[in-house]
Amino acid sequence: MEEGHAEGVSWRLGQRGERGTVRMGRSAIKRVCKKVSKKEPASPSKTPAGKNKDPSPDPAPHHTFTSEETETLRKELLTWYDRCKRDLPWRRLAAAEMDANRRAYSVWVSEVMLQQTQVSTVIDYYTKWMKTWPTVEDLAAASLEEVNEKWSGLGYYSRGRRLQEGAQKVVRDLGGQMPRTAEALQKLLPGVGRYTAGAVASISYGQVTGVVDGNVIRVLCRLRRIGADCTSPPVADALWNLANDLVDPDRPGDFNQAMMELGATVCTPKRALCGECPLQSLCRAYKKVELESASSIRNLVDRRADAPIGSDIEDCAATASCSLCMQPSDRWDGSLGVANYPRKSAKKPAREEQTVTCVWERPGEQGAAEYLLLQRPQKGLLAGMWEFPSMLLEKACTMKEREDILCGRLQEVSGCEVSVKDLQFVGEVIHIFSHINQTYLVYFLHGIAMKEAERSALRWVTRRQFMESAIPTAMKKILQLCDGQRMLCGGAEPPRKRKKDRSDGQRDSKQRSIDSFFRK
Repeated sequence: MEEGHAEGVSWRLGQRGERGTVRMGRSAIKRVCKKVSKKEPASPSKTPAGKNKDPSPDPAPHHTFTSEETETLRKELLTWYDRCKRDLPWRRLAAAEMDANRRAYSVWVSEVMLQQTQVSTVIDYYTKWMKTWPTVEDLAAASLEEVNEKWSGLGYYSRGRRLQEGAQKVVRDLGGQMPRTAEALQKLLPGVGRYTAGAVASISYGQVTGVVDGNVIRVLCRLRRIGADCTSPPVADALWNLANDLVDPDRPGDFNQAMMELGATVCTPKRALCGECPLQSLCRAYKKVELESASSIRNLVDRRADAPIGSDIEDCAATASCSLCMQPSDRWDGSLGVANYPRKSAKKPAREEQTVTCVWERPGEQGAAEYLLLQRPQKGLLAGMWEFPSMLLEKACTMKEREDILCGRLQEVSGCEVSVKDLQFVGEVIHIFSHINQTYLVYFLHGIAMKEAERSALRWVTRRQFMESAIPTAMKKILQLCDGQRMLCGGAEPPRKRKKDRSDGQRDSKQRSIDSFFRK
């Protein structure tokens, strides 16, 4: 924070670019305060007798762009993007690929992977995926098992399955040709929504259509001070209309990527770098921060209790009834700055679940330890992936009850008798899914022989095979827990503590202190 004085009154303001706040010099303060003072205080509207009161002005212009603003936004944003865009593998591939069909496939893969996942995480997965399946035909020919193995650890596993289903449909029903418009992509490919369809069509085929993802929502809500719940239908419709109106007709793909890039790197959720934003002059949230700061300073300078507090000269004319404005009940938080936008409704809390699971280990034929894995059903959470034998607890259970449930599950899958006394409790592993807080109660079982049976949904794997299989992240955490407890024969050897070399004439300090006590 920087400290200064204005006519003998101390004031503090944040540095420009930090949390969306601004630093203002003395002359700037006077200019803004003068500007605020010229604004008349809010008062009830007066209507001459005998005349009807004019209806409230349409609030839409406050939340849209003029033609001049639109041209400025396109120019400034694309200039910034050409200078500052990150070097990412999917961008390089899309720029270099001359075949539109292969380009569309590569963009499609990247957009699906980037949903709910950070760029830094996706880069390695994307590179390996495209190396394994460089064309839509290659992906269509892969097995679901192979797809799950490549997706393992990326989360939201249904995305990988839908990608493969979409590739198979392109090859089987569309002659290997990707749909070429956003409308066709959304209609024909499973799992492709409005955003993904718009991104693929604009980047791959140059269709003039906008996109709206989390980054674009944040940028647009701040630019036009859209403070209503961004998940509400009126706001969603308004954001899509804005995105489609703003997209540059000559460079639609670059424009859409630039909007997303701005939200990801500059107009970030909590600490927006307003001082680096190419659209600062168009941002009404930024102007709101300036005016709020100036009003506070003026009140300190004037020290007049009855001094009217100016309001934003660009306030929506019908805030109380506008479906896009922040409502009076939603208080402005000055410490957040531009991060007051966008607003979301309270997220539904994740449900709590408990699952008993068992790491069953046996000696392998080559001496290496092996672990029993079962394949999950082909539909639902973690569909088709492999896990240790597990059972979801439908209700709160005592330790004895959950151990009986686990033994029953193990006997069901193995065909052999498993006793509670054979189980050893290891600990708990907590894993957070998007809508579930899952607690795994982990047990260990070693050495019991089971009846071998030909079952496609059951397999014994070595540690190396385990790490290469389509394994959920939670199962890897469970194996690490057993490693940490030194339970696994196939795990790392525990470090041996070096024993102190004591001769017959040496005794430790505790023994010497006892001898000294009796000699007194």
